[in-house]
Amino acid sequence: MATVLRAAVVADPDDGRRDFTAAALRAAGYTVHTAGDDTTLSALLHRDDLSVLVVDSSLSAVETHVPVLVLVDLDNQAEAAAMERSGIRDSISKPPDARELVHRTTALINLVARRTEARHEAEALREQLRQVSAAVRGTNDPQEIADYVVAGFGETLGADHVWLTTFEDERVPRITAQWNRPGLDPLPDGLLTDEEWALRTADLLWSRAEALTSDGSEGSNAALGGLLPGSLRALHATASVLVPMGEGYSSLGLIWIALLDKPRGWSRAELGLIQHVAGNAAHGLIQSHLISSQQQVVKQLQQLDKAKTDFLATVNHELRTPLTSIMAYLDMIQESTADPVSTEVHQMLDIVVRNTERLRLLIEDMLSVSRDGHTDSPLHLTPVRLGRTLDIVAGALRPLAKLQNVTIALEPAQEDPEIMGDEVQLQQVFTNLVSNAIKFTPSGGKIQVGSVSQAAADGTRWATVSVADTGIGISSDELSHVFTRFYRASNAMAGAVPGTGLGLAITQDIVNRHGGRIHVASELGTGTTVTVSLPLDSGGNQAN
Repeated sequence: MATVLRAAVVADPDDGRRDFTAAALRAAGYTVHTAGDDTTLSALLHRDDLSVLVVDSSLSAVETHVPVLVLVDLDNQAEAAAMERSGIRDSISKPPDARELVHRTTALINLVARRTEARHEAEALREQLRQVSAAVRGTNDPQEIADYVVAGFGETLGADHVWLTTFEDERVPRITAQWNRPGLDPLPDGLLTDEEWALRTADLLWSRAEALTSDGSEGSNAALGGLLPGSLRALHATASVLVPMGEGYSSLGLIWIALLDKPRGWSRAELGLIQHVAGNAAHGLIQSHLISSQQQVVKQLQQLDKAKTDFLATVNHELRTPLTSIMAYLDMIQESTADPVSTEVHQMLDIVVRNTERLRLLIEDMLSVSRDGHTDSPLHLTPVRLGRTLDIVAGALRPLAKLQNVTIALEPAQEDPEIMGDEVQLQQVFTNLVSNAIKFTPSGGKIQVGSVSQAAADGTRWATVSVADTGIGISSDELSHVFTRFYRASNAMAGAVPGTGLGLAITQDIVNRHGGRIHVASELGTGTTVTVSLPLDSGGNQAN
């Protein structure tokens, strides 16, 4: 009766019964080891080749991984009760009949072997389908998700055909996929001719959290065949599974797994894993559809941003040409000695010149914004004396400050540090900061401009310029937005202070490209201090 080499331990304190049991098993082809007490039994249980333990109930309180057949005196209530409490796999009355003993022992070994094999198969199936779910989570392409699912089901379950379809639904794209065993013709196009049936069936299965199966028996095939559309019934599948994909309270698709020429039962574990992967597929399709929609929106926004930038660049170019002519003619009129203008006209011309200059600066700012992130105009790095740059900026803006009745105080620096930078762009940085201070400082106010050189904790050296005013200030909840393009503080809007909200955004960009840092500190109604730190080590901004 034994078809493979099997080793048994027979443990019984009764010598005669032990010898009888051992002899019966040896006659059936077993290798038998015997024990008459707990100590000998414990030593034998450490062997690796054991297939079964046949043990008297008096020695059955042992821990072992092998199947156990207990010899029990059924007339002894204490032994029977102990047997029920022990959880031992099987028992036989003593003294046993030889044929029944061998049969029960072999049946117990085979039962455990089948259960172990089934467990290993279930673990292998779980691992294979886990890899399918991992592949689904690893892509945002809906077609790839569907292809992974049908191929994974087909190869893992040994199917002949696997077919997946989604319905017309705003949550997922309309998609179909199929997998066919090598050597089989693909399923025909337009397999689903009655989508209303498919949607109704999928919703029913989804609401019940069920899969529809057939195992090859007439009853199950007839039940499933009555629900399948003619196109699927025509394939004459012997065994199949129909599982819904869904989310929330409604389905969004179906998966059909079919075997054509052999019956197959579907275990509860298999159906659970199939439904789990189908759920992952539905989630992946929904996510991929959302991501695709977001990517389309982002692409449209990028196209709009480029169109806006191109428009700004074109408008700026078209505005600068006539503005250059206007400024040139204004200079000629003001400087003409042959036909000088009256004092009153000269004052009016000064106003025109100032507003023309404001328009020029606005156009320059708009041009800077249109270039940012598109042309990335390089920095023309040369040695720049920071003190000299601040002198030029303060001198150029003092007339504007005088008109506003605002004082610009340039603190003398103990040293004039030299940095590697783009002199034109650095002048724009400090011009923006000082002109902002002038704009937002009421009559009689003061602007303090100073610079210092200092070393940081990491040993790097920095030149720091501060521009402090006694202006209207910025509220704390608006400070984080001051570098946002076109953003203007609420008090600036309320006070009708002119501006575009571009100055600080452009300034931050230039400072960042020099490898520097910019910081704004402000108190509403008291004033604002802007601090710019630039590296004195040339490697920092050259690398940047």
